[in-house]
Amino acid sequence: MAPAADRLGYWGRPTSTLDWCEENYVVSFYIAEFWNTVSNLIMILPPIYGALQTFKSGLEVRYMWSFLGLAAVGIGSWCFHMTLQYEMQLLDELPMIYSCCVFVYCLYECFKQENAINYFPIALLLFFSIIVSVVYLLWKEPVFHQVMYGVLVGCLVIRSIFIVTWVYPWLRALGYTSLSIFLLGFILWNIDNIFCDSLRATRQRLPPVIGAVTQLHAWWHILTGLGSYLHILLSLQIRSTYLKYRPKVKFLCGVWPVLHIESQRTS
Repeated sequence: MAPAADRLGYWGRPTSTLDWCEENYVVSFYIAEFWNTVSNLIMILPPIYGALQTFKSGLEVRYMWSFLGLAAVGIGSWCFHMTLQYEMQLLDELPMIYSCCVFVYCLYECFKQENAINYFPIALLLFFSIIVSVVYLLWKEPVFHQVMYGVLVGCLVIRSIFIVTWVYPWLRALGYTSLSIFLLGFILWNIDNIFCDSLRATRQRLPPVIGAVTQLHAWWHILTGLGSYLHILLSLQIRSTYLKYRPKVKFLCGVWPVLHIESQRTS
């Protein structure tokens, strides 16, 4: 976490229970953690495009909510790192739980008939979300939130590995790419927390543009944003394959992966 000596800016003294390693109000008087803020664009723009494509393709609405949930996390995280206010911190952290619950539902319900709704897991995940929210609002302990989020991610990892190992092994590349990118982001997140003093000292000696590369929490946003986006593509590909559509990953402008689903089903 960040040392206490940081500048004050437009949003005043931080009220959040977390203040990350990026130096506050160094790049802009109006943005507390500049690089941690703008790095959220990867969690906002591509998921919104994915949600629009999902709607246009007439796919099940749960996948549109998956994309929009990821975008909500990006918007909340933008607000949090821009202001370092407690209310904005909740706008970041609670949607992480809610969107991950949507991911879990989609992945664990991928082998059901089309447009089927299973109310038991919905009720279970809703109950989990409410309990986590209430406890976190009362306790305000970030580690509790991180552990609960980790439980949901663990459920996704176990289910994903099972499917790409035993059901659709040709999806291993996408599944393990998503997992590896997310894991790399998690490793950098930990390095940023543990070695914050050393990273700050290193940045003092580097030109600002090069120093920006050492903002490892920003890399956590980029990598976990991409990893989560690829996970939604994996979940969509599993579901559309089961429903006998013809899913195919294509690259928008030759760079960004999107899932194209042909309207004609396989026999």
